[in-house]
Amino acid sequence: MAYETIKVEMADRRATLTFNRPNVANAMDFQMMKELADCLEFLKDNPEVQILVIKGEGNIFSAGGDIKMMMTSGDPKDFGNIMEYISRMVLALYQLPMITIAQIHGAAAGLGFSLALGCDIIVAEEKSKLAMNFIGIGLIPDGGGHFFMKERVGTSKAKQLIWAGNVMSPEEALDLGLIDHKVGEGESESFVDQLVGKILSSPILAMLETKSILHKQKLSELTSILELESEGQVRMRKTEDHLEGIKAFIEKRTQQFKGK
Repeated sequence: MAYETIKVEMADRRATLTFNRPNVANAMDFQMMKELADCLEFLKDNPEVQILVIKGEGNIFSAGGDIKMMMTSGDPKDFGNIMEYISRMVLALYQLPMITIAQIHGAAAGLGFSLALGCDIIVAEEKSKLAMNFIGIGLIPDGGGHFFMKERVGTSKAKQLIWAGNVMSPEEALDLGLIDHKVGEGESESFVDQLVGKILSSPILAMLETKSILHKQKLSELTSILELESEGQVRMRKTEDHLEGIKAFIEKRTQQFKGK
């Protein structure tokens, strides 16, 4: 399949999916979201692939959703399409019959961080910045962010982290259990390659069976959370605080939220 905003390479039981909008920090617009959904659904039905590595082109993993797209997509139909693409890509990612690895360098924020958290294994370089920062523009996490955060740190801590929306270092994220490996700057590629080799030389079918058992029992919960995120995000998009958050981001100033 041919894509414009992502790259996909497959060889020797491994697929590598690369976010490919480096000129805009690999932010996800309509087209990229649709291509990601299409690609992950395609991979879901490809039995030859047993490991998927997700990374970003250039000097960043992904800044998340495209802010400029949010400014111009006032049509409720457009926003409905966005949430449909997000739900499709997350459900496909969660159900992939393969080991998934997020290879983070630079930064993973917002929807980009949600997708990273949806992977089985997360590797981040020591100078990376990690943020579930939807709160800064008056929104709630999407992309299954609520589900994946809760799975990793529990409900109480997930709420606190989501509400704070702080930028975390890999050290902080590792201590919290939000990532699995911290590596030196520029070392994620070689580390992931070694990790892939180790996994492929393991009894990977047994590993995938365990993943299937654990994920199948949680699939209905993830589906429900994606629906609730979609409904909640529609409500948040209509708030004054969201408009203020977007304007403050564009104007590079401190937000003045009013709880409206």
